[in-house]
Amino acid sequence: MVIFSAVAMVFYGIALILVTSRLFHPEGPNRKAVALFAAVGVVFHAVALYHAIFTGNGQNFSLTNVISLVCWIIALTFTIVMQHIKVIVLVPVVYACSIISVALLWLVPPQYIRHFEHNPEVLVHVVLALMAYSTLVIAALYAVQLLFIQNRLKAKQLKVSPVLPPLMTVERQLYHLVIIGVILLSLSLATGFIFMDGLFTGPQGHKAVLSSIAWFVYIAMLWQQYTKGVRIKTAVIYTISGAFLLSLSYFGARIVKELILN
Repeated sequence: MVIFSAVAMVFYGIALILVTSRLFHPEGPNRKAVALFAAVGVVFHAVALYHAIFTGNGQNFSLTNVISLVCWIIALTFTIVMQHIKVIVLVPVVYACSIISVALLWLVPPQYIRHFEHNPEVLVHVVLALMAYSTLVIAALYAVQLLFIQNRLKAKQLKVSPVLPPLMTVERQLYHLVIIGVILLSLSLATGFIFMDGLFTGPQGHKAVLSSIAWFVYIAMLWQQYTKGVRIKTAVIYTISGAFLLSLSYFGARIVKELILN
């Protein structure tokens, strides 16, 4: 696994250098080259994750493995869409986080063994939760980019950054991502209610509560946008607040348990 992780980090690193070195160049980075190196990094990242998660004793869904899996989903998504929409400003953050997450696979290898082969319905819930979280984290990144573009427009500095996408395009994509994320989050909560006993009263109760609060935050955002519209700064606050609540839900207790108490 160390070899696969190292190779993934090298190729992610090359892609990161290619992006950052020409991030604000009038012609922008060479997208094909960035996507090519990043794609190799994504493949080796996937192989490293496979060896880290699937063990002889079961599926190791430790905190570091789950974080790395989320980063892999986001890196894969950005690598695929890079040729079609202007998301270059976000790419350095995505690949930098991917490098860190790959390093965590072998630098901090705690164990949290599950046996999803005995509970496939729980696997469905987990997959939906990971997809929802990844989508809504991408939405949060879009929100940051949206605020960045708005500030550049107000400061009349947009000519310095021709690689930035139009403000309305990013805003529209942000709401599309939030809608998809809310649908996935709704399915995740629904499967949790159906397949998991004592969802709110058991040891995982805090996850259900925080995830439900995050769901209401996103629903409030979409309802306000539908009825009277949402200012960009307000949309950013909604999106980042929801992502923060989900992060606290998914990782808060496990950070204390796996990384601090161990």
